[in-house]
Amino acid sequence: MEIIKIFDTTLRDGEQSPGASMNTEEKIKLALQLERLGVDVMEAGFAAASPGDFEAISRISEVVQNSAICSLARAIPKDIERAAKALEKAKQKRIHTFIATSPIHMEFKLKMQPSEVIKRAVEAVSLARSLCEDVEFSCEDACRSDIGFLKEVALAVIEAGAKTLNLPDTVGYRLPQELGNIIKELKSCVGDLAVLSVHCHNDLGLAVANSLAGIQNGARQLECTINGLGERAGNTALEEVVMILKTRKDIFGNLDTRINTKEIYASSKLVADITGIRPQPNKAIVGKNAFAHESGIHQDGMLKNRETYEIMSASDVGIPQDNGLVLGKHSGRAAFKDKLASLGFIELTQDALDSAFEKFKVLCDKKKEVYDEDIRALLTEEVTKIPQVFELLALQISSDSNGVPYAAISIQKDGISRIDAAIGNGSVDAILKTIDRISGYNGVLKDYKVEAVSEGKDALAKVVVKAEFEQNKPAFIGHGLHLDTLQATAKAYIGALNSYLSMRSLIIK
Repeated sequence: MEIIKIFDTTLRDGEQSPGASMNTEEKIKLALQLERLGVDVMEAGFAAASPGDFEAISRISEVVQNSAICSLARAIPKDIERAAKALEKAKQKRIHTFIATSPIHMEFKLKMQPSEVIKRAVEAVSLARSLCEDVEFSCEDACRSDIGFLKEVALAVIEAGAKTLNLPDTVGYRLPQELGNIIKELKSCVGDLAVLSVHCHNDLGLAVANSLAGIQNGARQLECTINGLGERAGNTALEEVVMILKTRKDIFGNLDTRINTKEIYASSKLVADITGIRPQPNKAIVGKNAFAHESGIHQDGMLKNRETYEIMSASDVGIPQDNGLVLGKHSGRAAFKDKLASLGFIELTQDALDSAFEKFKVLCDKKKEVYDEDIRALLTEEVTKIPQVFELLALQISSDSNGVPYAAISIQKDGISRIDAAIGNGSVDAILKTIDRISGYNGVLKDYKVEAVSEGKDALAKVVVKAEFEQNKPAFIGHGLHLDTLQATAKAYIGALNSYLSMRSLIIK
């Protein structure tokens, strides 16, 4: 059996997807899930990009034991040194440095001659190698680079100490046969001197096909993300390439990965819950309809033999077969803890478990049926908490005699309750304005999403907001979970504010 390494970049490239930014606690939670999933390498961030990225990489390095932790770094000494510093506590560490090699990038972005690019690449890899045993080098926009120049760069960086050579289709331009030929050419040049890697973007919907073409022509590392998350049209979807290799053994023979496929669905759900970006219903492997059958002909075939219309089983990727009522208000802590373990929450602190159990009991009193997805949402909210500078105590929505809505809100800070009210153009606007008045921070709402967590009229509402608290500065995501959508909205907006304040404290430090 020959192993294809899975290099997951959900925490770095995936987070570059508009609206997908994560706070440090959310990144740690996702990193632990990626470890359970079995990824060989996880790119935890870009250490030099921000204090938040540096802290996330550092803390992930402390808690993850079985996957290599990687930081991206430009081919600049300060970036590489920052990456090495962030990775100090990692049991297995990798520095991933890069520079563009295509004519258009060298001329217009870098304004460098090819000889200068090679010199910079070699210097970067040499420095990284002096700080870290495992170094990966990427030729940015490799698939629009001159093949002769690619070979020259490849041999130079390998001699300087790079163990992995990544050849990304940065703009998703190539067709599978074209990309396969590029990998084949490079493989014939470098042989076994380094592991060849492919990192494909999905601008033409070909990321997965191109990645597979790379494997078939000698690549032995795949760079991908959960749900295909990523900037523009996204990246190669981890769940798709892994299940293709597993399902089509007739084509890929003895090639396999170390991925525990039964953790795929849990990983997909967690990424969707944290980012608020859900896969489309017909998304392969993890979409809501991926294993659904409505056609009468299909249903008849399924009843006779599932293999008539399913080439894999939902259970293979960890999709629960039964989403019925699982626990109730009379359930005890032991049963609750056991249920959490079955849902993948196996590393909870006692405080997190106690808090989640109390929320579960409150939910049971209010909700007719409690589903697995309700419990999963409660736990995701609990384990990704950031420091609560402001905390919602109470919310009341009403309207005056003219029907103009207003919100009265009580918020706690430093143990002191603060109460205020404001009118708005609608209930949501009134809530946000009131929170701004109480907190003293004026946010600008950039995005607002509401969805039902499970099924039924009494389903928990999950609200995701994206708000900007400083002009021309990054916006922050907040999550709110409640049976009442407006309560969830207030919690989500305060969550975004707390994320902003948490990040600002890192910058001040």
